[in-house]
Amino acid sequence: MKDTRGEKVFYGINYLILALAALSCLLPIIHIVALSLSGSEAITLGTVGLWPRDFTWTAYGKLIEDTNVVGAFRNSLVITIVGTALNMAFTILAAYPLSRKHFYARRMLTLAIVFTMLFTAGLIPNYLLAKSLGLVGNYGALWLPGLISVYNLLVLKSFFENIPEELEDAARIDGSGEWRIILQIVLPLSIPVIATIALFYGVAHWNSFFNVLIYINDPDRFNLSVLVQNMIQSQSLMAEMAMLDPDAFRKLTPESIRSAGIVVMILPMLLVYPFLQKYFVKGMLIGSVKG
Repeated sequence: MKDTRGEKVFYGINYLILALAALSCLLPIIHIVALSLSGSEAITLGTVGLWPRDFTWTAYGKLIEDTNVVGAFRNSLVITIVGTALNMAFTILAAYPLSRKHFYARRMLTLAIVFTMLFTAGLIPNYLLAKSLGLVGNYGALWLPGLISVYNLLVLKSFFENIPEELEDAARIDGSGEWRIILQIVLPLSIPVIATIALFYGVAHWNSFFNVLIYINDPDRFNLSVLVQNMIQSQSLMAEMAMLDPDAFRKLTPESIRSAGIVVMILPMLLVYPFLQKYFVKGMLIGSVKG
């Protein structure tokens, strides 16, 4: 069936709006990359647009040599990988029993969990609790307080509820226990929503900034978000870098160093997302709509 003239106009307007929205997100990133690869004179004159001028990798070289970007990158990986693994494990272990109709008091427990999504203790009680548990100063303070996101829990619970119970009944008849049912039946059928929720958790951990500033005291344990923010705000850091190598720094500007830091911070997520994108829409639709 061919589209009518009105439908073609509607689709064309939609494509135009989506293209403009995509460009509004993409062009600033391209500009930042161009700044990080351009020479100081072109940046000072403001002639850098979407393509580098006086192409140079010096900004990335100085970023690696004169800052703790490698250590911060490693810290970000540890925070993200371990945190996401813990989040997924506990979210799955909480969502699965709550999705089973025979689970006792599942309605009451679900309401209690949703209550925590609407009302929270606040920053100071959370900090005092983390301090009393000895979590301040280590990454446990970043992982444990937000171990389960209620929103992600509800999405995963809704998905599990749509899995036919007959599959589990057949597995039990064959002698399978609950762990085997989860690992060999439920999880393989839930790959789209699991990948989507893992992406949510991973992005949150990778971009973690405020919690790192509050709970982590050692600068050597800062992640990339905090390091880049310090580079953007701190003029003393740029002055120290200039003192370490004045000749090399004359070829650069603070903008190029900061832009290089921003590129290093966002690049991993840009590389990972295309591999999970195919699960993203499917996982959110299936996990958030029952029936």
